[in-house]
Amino acid sequence: MAQQRTRQRFDDEEYAMNAHETAVYTHGHHESVLRSHRWRTAENSAAYLIGELRPGMSVLDVGCGPGTITADLAELVAPGGSVTAVDAAEDVVEQARAYAQERGVTGVRFGTADVHALDFPDDSFDVVHAHQVLQHVGDPVQALREMRRVCRPGGIVAARDADYAAMTWYPQAPGLDAWQSLYQRVARANGGEPDAGRRLRAWARAAGFTEVAAGATNWVYATPEETAWWSSLWADRTTASSYAEIATGGGHATAAELAGIADAWRAWGADPDAWFMVPNGEVLCRA
Repeated sequence: MAQQRTRQRFDDEEYAMNAHETAVYTHGHHESVLRSHRWRTAENSAAYLIGELRPGMSVLDVGCGPGTITADLAELVAPGGSVTAVDAAEDVVEQARAYAQERGVTGVRFGTADVHALDFPDDSFDVVHAHQVLQHVGDPVQALREMRRVCRPGGIVAARDADYAAMTWYPQAPGLDAWQSLYQRVARANGGEPDAGRRLRAWARAAGFTEVAAGATNWVYATPEETAWWSSLWADRTTASSYAEIATGGGHATAAELAGIADAWRAWGADPDAWFMVPNGEVLCRA
């Protein structure tokens, strides 16, 4: 087993020498994006991992965003545990650092990193976690290889990603159909895979994991307050975020078409029968 792990490590290191991010982050960090990211907690976005956490563990949180899940993870491994939180964007790392300080969470350090070539020694962490990351990277299998490399033998690599093609809603709205199709085109043109949730198990196996527990959980927006919130942030994101700039700049949609999709989001969100489900694939991989 040790010889096999060493041989794989050499293979991974050779691959990683030229590994770097090639995809463009579709969402960017507009307020409408961070509005949804700040809603995320360990309970609503990493429940599948919570049972694996113990006081004293060391955790790497890849793609930490504004740090709300990060802070929860730090509390779950306290006392004695630690969390290292990294993201590709320095500005959002600063927001995560400020959030942890405001909340009074200790045992967390922050930095920037490319998940394809993590700047940590082998076997550094008990748990390596990535939430809504692999759908946005150029090589999700190499990202998982790197996450495995820095995870100690017997540790856990955990990943959770949405699946856009499987998202569903009621009432039906042609404008939301147009949104779904457009988003998939833009995300793939940026080098990502918007239907990542269904692929996580396959990617993990391709990365060399032999023990992979795969499952899924959903975010569901079903009250008037929830559907208003969800539709509003996507309406704003459709016309004002980096996604909007990429969609128009790449020739995927006109500004008028984006405005029509935003109007469709708002109209759908105001319907008293509105309901929306976001399915998320999940994997727990034993290193």
